[in-house]
Amino acid sequence: MTILLVEDNLAHQKITEYVLKRNNVKANIFVVRDGQEALDYLYHKNSYTDILSFPLPDLILLDLNLPKRDGREVLKVIKDDPILKDIPIVIVSTSDREEDVNYAFEHGVVAYISKSKGFDKYTVELADVAKYARVS
Repeated sequence: MTILLVEDNLAHQKITEYVLKRNNVKANIFVVRDGQEALDYLYHKNSYTDILSFPLPDLILLDLNLPKRDGREVLKVIKDDPILKDIPIVIVSTSDREEDVNYAFEHGVVAYISKSKGFDKYTVELADVAKYARVS
């Protein structure tokens, strides 16, 4: 399994990786720090041209509030692409605004995890995603 983690906050990145590993998710986790880098990875551009080294992910964990190109734009690009649209996406964001949640589900995400609910709640919800990832 390959997971693409799109996260600009280093602490959130480390927590996410820790929870996935703690829940026995056997995956290659690739981390990108902004929306443009996520699209570069998915379209094999710039530093990510080697398709064997940077395979398409089986799951994308996507923050909404990203530099360069925000997560909403990245989500729309992915879901509008016939090759990428079936990759499951889970939003992991500090935003719990209703319009962000609605936008995400209208654009086909499989789950929305709000980081603003606190560390314990975030890790429990992420662990649930990890269990899903383990059986997929």
